[in-house]
Amino acid sequence: MNNLNYGVIGNGKTAALISETGSIDWCCLPDFNSPSFFAKLLDKSIGGSFELLVDDSYKINQRYIKNTNILRTEFTNGTDAFELLDFMPRYKAENGSYYNPPDIIRYFRLLSGKPVFRVKYDPRLDYARYPTKTVVYSKFIKSYTTQGEYDSLYLYTDFNKEDLLNGKPLTLTGDSFMNMSYNQKLLKQTAQRQYIKLQRTKVYWLNWSEQIKSYPTYRDEIVRSALVLKMLSYDKTGAVLAALTTSVPETIGEQRNWDYRFCWIRDASMVIKVISELGHQNMTRRFMNFILDIIPDKNEKIQIMYGINKEKVLTEESLDHLSGYENSKPVRVGNAAYIQKQNDIYGILVDVIYHQFSLFDTSLENSEALWTITRSIVRIVEANWQNPDKGIWEIRTEERHFTFSKVLCWVAIDRAIKIAKIVGMEQYVDLWKPLEKTIKDDIFEHAWNEKVQAFTQSYGSDDLDAATLLMEPYGFIEATHPRYVNTVKATQRNLCAEGLMYRYKNKDDFGFPSSSFTICNFWLINSLHAIGEVQQAQDMFRRILSYSNHVGLFSEDIDFKTKRLLGNFPQAYSHLALIETAMNLSKGTISHDERILESLKYHRTEL
Repeated sequence: MNNLNYGVIGNGKTAALISETGSIDWCCLPDFNSPSFFAKLLDKSIGGSFELLVDDSYKINQRYIKNTNILRTEFTNGTDAFELLDFMPRYKAENGSYYNPPDIIRYFRLLSGKPVFRVKYDPRLDYARYPTKTVVYSKFIKSYTTQGEYDSLYLYTDFNKEDLLNGKPLTLTGDSFMNMSYNQKLLKQTAQRQYIKLQRTKVYWLNWSEQIKSYPTYRDEIVRSALVLKMLSYDKTGAVLAALTTSVPETIGEQRNWDYRFCWIRDASMVIKVISELGHQNMTRRFMNFILDIIPDKNEKIQIMYGINKEKVLTEESLDHLSGYENSKPVRVGNAAYIQKQNDIYGILVDVIYHQFSLFDTSLENSEALWTITRSIVRIVEANWQNPDKGIWEIRTEERHFTFSKVLCWVAIDRAIKIAKIVGMEQYVDLWKPLEKTIKDDIFEHAWNEKVQAFTQSYGSDDLDAATLLMEPYGFIEATHPRYVNTVKATQRNLCAEGLMYRYKNKDDFGFPSSSFTICNFWLINSLHAIGEVQQAQDMFRRILSYSNHVGLFSEDIDFKTKRLLGNFPQAYSHLALIETAMNLSKGTISHDERILESLKYHRTEL
């Protein structure tokens, strides 16, 4: 069984996880990184949820309305049937801005008969730290904290509020609604008003999806993953979250539980590369601006991650009153990794700047600032590339000379040289070329293991690491180079088990890894495709796609034996890699006319 069978709804402000039976088990308000209001995901007894309960005669089926982030859950017993449409409003208002309040609308559409269900409405504000009091008023049901910092939540509905709150049977006789809002509403809430929001939100998502560049294969998977990434994009700043959740463990019962509601700089270059290629330049530009805003001009203190509002201090603490996902403790908020030194960050940043110059018009003032940052990073790399670091996997104890970090130091200099040519600063090309060659030669000499016949995890190590597969995509080595071909094959032999990839097998801070890191599977598929193992890559990709949950979503990890999803969810990095892999495996693009006909077909299906 896949225990992360959740659909996700969101609107660029926050999001919620809704189980396949229609229970809201995770939601933070008013923003992605706010305290939770529903956290049954992390504690089934006290976390809080918003559930629909039907008797055993009902069958339940859940899916998205195609090409949207509106979740449809259908309940039927053969005679009585209804569908629950869950969404967070998002559409363009008359003044040109986006309407995306911290609201969850649950729209009930009667299909047949007189369905009966009960509601368990049990919000637990502020991570359920203190008691939450819920009271019925004439216009709404209000929940609020009675200790700690004050917070509140409002539920508007045309159902009988007392019956709803007390879990009494509710009979659906026509279309009805529940609107749960962080804010008190100024206008009267009616089913008609929610219906209009539903239709406007639907049109918004259909239009957004229609702008995605079409590929002849894997169209549905690409669009669904792109829609997930759009939900993980924070409107206020352009930041893209790593995931919506905290402390969903990489392995049940272990302590590999982290808060992923932050923005990792490492994800930046992949977001920009993939989303810009799909055709959504505005999302790319906004994220690019977020990254550029947090880079200090001439300061070495560059962090690997930031808060979605550009916060620099992400202090980590444990919420010991919560039992954790399937009793996997601790539950963490904040992330201590923000203080780590990871030398790959410099290559990521200069790659981002190179994309800025390549993809977008850049003003003279902006160009000069970016050029200053580029030169500063080159100086930092020159002074630091020979030092050990924590590496891409954020090892919390020992520092090593990680191969991936060295390769990304090379990327920093390589992209800086390319930028110098773009901005007409040719004199820097000759100045930086020797450093580029020195780093490259050093990697070829010390990262290559003659005995293993592969580039290994770190200098002098026999251990293999899936991150070395990225040497070719970053342009460090040709796909046809014998050392890269051998590395791909050795990495597959050593790290592949039960059809899934380890990121590495050697012991780390918490023992030996015991689940597959989802993105590593896509890295291997891309590498196999690059070295000419096309059929093997296609077969593996189709197999990995079958491990998604019931609505096509992926988390950070997959269990080797059961194939259940583990780790924080849904994971941006996993869906970015899925899109990139689908694009690589897809042969060319279809014509504009075919795309229009394809779009009209989708629209007819759902209208």
